[in-house]
Amino acid sequence: MKITLKIKRYNGEKDAQSYFQEFTLEAQPEDRLLDALLAVKTKMDDTLAFRKSCAHGICGSDAMVVNGVERLACKTLIRDVVTAESALITVEPLRSLPVQRDLMVRQDAFFEKFRAVKPFLINDEPAGGRERPQSPEERARFDDTTNCILCAACYSSCPVLRDKDPRFIGPAAIVNAARFLFDSRDRGFAQRLPMLDHEDGVWPCENHFNCTRVCPRGIKVTKNINATKAQIKTFREKDGS
Repeated sequence: MKITLKIKRYNGEKDAQSYFQEFTLEAQPEDRLLDALLAVKTKMDDTLAFRKSCAHGICGSDAMVVNGVERLACKTLIRDVVTAESALITVEPLRSLPVQRDLMVRQDAFFEKFRAVKPFLINDEPAGGRERPQSPEERARFDDTTNCILCAACYSSCPVLRDKDPRFIGPAAIVNAARFLFDSRDRGFAQRLPMLDHEDGVWPCENHFNCTRVCPRGIKVTKNINATKAQIKTFREKDGS
């Protein structure tokens, strides 16, 4: 089948503003969007810039906006994004992050917010001679949060970040905080509280559920954000603050 990729281009060294460029090529319905992008780069225009790494939905580096929805190019089949009426596929960089070049965005702000929630186990207590044991039920409490690959698809889809509060810490950072807040072995709640219980922390979330819908790993992002809000409220009630 013949498809057309309508790709948003931008090179800060020569372009005053971004523009769309179309590439028409042959592809199979079972081909991945990443295959089509590689075909453009290797056969039609080697200046096209985009990130990729594992190409198997694990590293998250090839997240982009496809026909208006955040997806991983390596997990998106051509047949998933064309219709009987149209073989035009619009490809744009992630939103709410500055464009570095073409489909590549600068991720500094995204990872600064991620690091701010201290996404690691905090526990200075002695382990008691064994590794800290955990029941299957305790492990299940935070299981889906461990699937985050930091692709930033949720961050890009968030209308709060895009339209209201770019300082909002964002869904990915909260999910990675939840990963440890709900871990029975962790003792870092108080250390993460100033970042989470802040006007730019968890509270700007308005439950649009875009983050949950676009997550390529099926994480219940909004549910975890709301659970984090509830834990903060419980702590404040006990603390009397």
